This record gives sequence, structure tokens and C-alpha cells, in this order.
Amino acid sequence: MALILNKTEVMEFLDEVFPQVRNSFSIDELEEKSIRMRLLVNDSHLRPGGTVSGPSMFSLADVSVYAMVLGMIGRQALTVTTNCSIDFMRKPKAGKDLIATGKLLKLGRLLAVGDVLLQSDGEDEIVARATLTYAIPLK
Repeated sequence: MALILNKTEVMEFLDEVFPQVRNSFSIDELEEKSIRMRLLVNDSHLRPGGTVSGPSMFSLADVSVYAMVLGMIGRQALTVTTNCSIDFMRKPKAGKDLIATGKLLKLGRLLAVGDVLLQSDGEDEIVARATLTYAIPLK
């Protein structure tokens, strides 16, 4: 199964259906069943101590899998998260974007499952790992 939407089309669709996250994320790479997405870290993403907050890391993992699924199935805004498991392993580096590297493990008719690793830009250490499941609406 090939991509239906490219990275530009996915970002345009996200801007349309989720304007509240506009300018928070960018897609570096989108391929069949894989993504490299970036959280454009600013002060609104930080918690006390100057590190990226857990909710911001969750958001990046969640949007990454959503973007991968949309790339494969097209403009279906009502595709929704049904489950997420996230492990926060270490503190992200201050002042660096967060990078999500995702793989779509399953893309069925009704469910999609993806894995995401989060790293600070330019760093090798994983700061978080997440697995998410999405429900795909019937057409």
C-alpha cells in the first residue's frame, strides 16, 4: 500500500483540522509506514527545570502516529487515538527540538498501531518510547 498523502498534504490537513497545533510540528520525512516528525520546542512546551514536558512529548508521539496513518489512508479527520502506552526514560536536552521516529506496525481496515521513539535533536539517547492504537472510521 502506497502513501495517499505526502508530507506537505498531511501538514496542510493538520493545519485545517487542528489549527491549535499549527506551527508546533513539522514532518522531516514521511514514507510508507514510517515518519520522522519534529516538535518545534518553544517556551510553551517547557516545564519547571527547563525541560520538555511530558504532555508535549505525548503530543509529539500522538501526532506522529496520526500523521503516519493519514499518509496511508488519506483525509479522515475522525481517525482517533484509542490507546497509548508511553515510557518516559530520560530528560530531553534543553533548547533542542524533539524528534519522533515512527513505524506503522499494523494498518488494518478498522485499527492502526504504531511505535514511536523520541530523541532530542542531534542526540542518540532515547528520551521516550510510545505505542499507540488508532481507530479508523468506516467509510
